[in-house]
Amino acid sequence: MPKINLLLLCGGGSAEHDISLMSARFFESSLAKSDKFSILKLVLDQHGHYHTEDGKLCDLTNRREIRFEDDSTPTWPVDYVIPCIHGFPGETGDIQSYFNLIQLPYFGCESEASSNCFNKITAKMWFSALGVPNTPYIFLHQLDDDAIKQTEAAFDNWGSVFVKAASQGSSVGCYKVDVKANIAEVLKDAFSYAPYVVVEQTIHARELEVAVYQYQGEVIATLPGEIICDSNTFYSFDEKYAKNSKARTDVVANNLSPEISQRIRDYAVKAFKGMKLRHLSRIDFFLTEDNEILLNEINTFPGLTPISMFPKMLQNHGHDFTEYLIDVIGQQVDLT
Repeated sequence: MPKINLLLLCGGGSAEHDISLMSARFFESSLAKSDKFSILKLVLDQHGHYHTEDGKLCDLTNRREIRFEDDSTPTWPVDYVIPCIHGFPGETGDIQSYFNLIQLPYFGCESEASSNCFNKITAKMWFSALGVPNTPYIFLHQLDDDAIKQTEAAFDNWGSVFVKAASQGSSVGCYKVDVKANIAEVLKDAFSYAPYVVVEQTIHARELEVAVYQYQGEVIATLPGEIICDSNTFYSFDEKYAKNSKARTDVVANNLSPEISQRIRDYAVKAFKGMKLRHLSRIDFFLTEDNEILLNEINTFPGLTPISMFPKMLQNHGHDFTEYLIDVIGQQVDLT
């Protein structure tokens, strides 16, 4: 049986470009354990150009081929693609729409589910429609005096708020506001990242994460893991990836009752199925001191860096990542 020509895309146009490159290396090492694939890795730069790691420019054509600008390099037919791109255009659903158009099978959530989850306002509407509790919020569609007044009123009501750009990932454009006088400036910053902004009540709670994925015909939700930040901080982009971060990640959360753990997993599966997610996701929750469970957000292409939770939780659940990939890909292309 000839090998499957697997295109591994990484990079992208978001602030998470470099994180995507790190995740792609995890895919490379996992796929290298199998003899079923011939792998070509391409980087998508911020200008929308594809190139190899040694700088050769190329395009993914509507004939499902990689065509190089250098005519001496032969075209490379693509059987399958892994769009390992965090943020735009991967988690936004844009690149999946192109794959659908040219009928190229791919790994991960489809375009509509990706788009619905990436926009925090759309996602929260879906959570509520599915009966999954989430944090109280208001949303803003433009920066003006009325938006500032609405946010100030929410601040007066809740005491503290998070202001978030509605369509950014990895806590980019996310701000905790504890001083009312800072609201106008924070809103200006948030709107510089996205045309819509969500303002949420600050929840003092444990931050729990569940890896939800499809394997051998089942939707699996792992035991919740936990993010433990340094005092008086939140899990910002720097807290996730900076070398001096004081945040800690526990693959399995401690001191969590079986009943609460199961309720969180049930909500995670409900969101996964209800929003028509596919293959993988990381679903994040808050757990308050009163044991109130609130869905925070869904990541449709979670990080796979050395510190990322998704692969650790999958492995802790007893599954090998390479075997998981082979199972998922084998549902879409013939690997026999």
